[in-house]
Amino acid sequence: MRDQAEQLRMQMLQSQQKLGRSIAVVSGKGGVGKSNFSMNFTTTLSALGKKVVLIDMDIGMGNIHILLGKTVPSNLRDYLVGEKAIEEVMFEGPNNLQYISGGSGLSGVMEWDDKIFQRLIEAFEYLQKNFDYIVFDMGAGATSQTLDLLVSVDDIIVITTAEPTSITDAYSMMKFIYLKDPEKNFFVLCNRAFSEEEGLDTTSRLKLAMSKFLSKEIVVLGSLPEDPVVRASVKEQVPFSILHPNAAITKKLKLIVHRFANFIVEETNVPNQSTFISRLKNLFSRRS
Repeated sequence: MRDQAEQLRMQMLQSQQKLGRSIAVVSGKGGVGKSNFSMNFTTTLSALGKKVVLIDMDIGMGNIHILLGKTVPSNLRDYLVGEKAIEEVMFEGPNNLQYISGGSGLSGVMEWDDKIFQRLIEAFEYLQKNFDYIVFDMGAGATSQTLDLLVSVDDIIVITTAEPTSITDAYSMMKFIYLKDPEKNFFVLCNRAFSEEEGLDTTSRLKLAMSKFLSKEIVVLGSLPEDPVVRASVKEQVPFSILHPNAAITKKLKLIVHRFANFIVEETNVPNQSTFISRLKNLFSRRS
């Protein structure tokens, strides 16, 4: 009986380890290159042999498929309203990356009624069992629904630039989420930095503010430079990490991806990732 019980515990442990980690990429304001980062970050993560799915949560205004130069026949909205299965709205991108478009020219962000919320839960449970990483590219602004998701995910990657308003908004975003969940992992990156010094100064200011005013330590991923290859890649509708593999920005991105992945591995041997779904359910039940 003891051997059988031990086998069951090991099976449960292995099942828990297979659950994908949920990550939200956010910014305090628009125009900081968040979606472009999300695309290149997940493409590079996939190149490491990880099973990654990128979900565009800007429903109705999504641009992930546009960055890839693709026209997709179905999107997240189609799944949420019950017109498609989750497998039917997933498409393959570079390096075996899977992505789900938020759609474009549609009806904007939808309210999460009971039916749509249940569809979300079913999709997220399926994705957690089949992918190593579930990355949400969050839309600009915030609604009660998207804030529920931000509080529920395992990790938050915050994209800022060196502009004072961007830094202030990034801090405000982290503060709001921290007050809801003090244990949340925050990762900060300065995008479009004109120098190493500017990038370091920007992330250091955010790290100091979080430590001084909230007693919260955050992880600095680094910075990505302002680089003309980014604009060229957007025009070509190919991720810069694919189109320009030897560019300075691509090399820096690879270091950032490795830094993130190594932190996740070192943080805990058995991540408590099952809380993603349970937290989301709990928050929704309180709001209903």
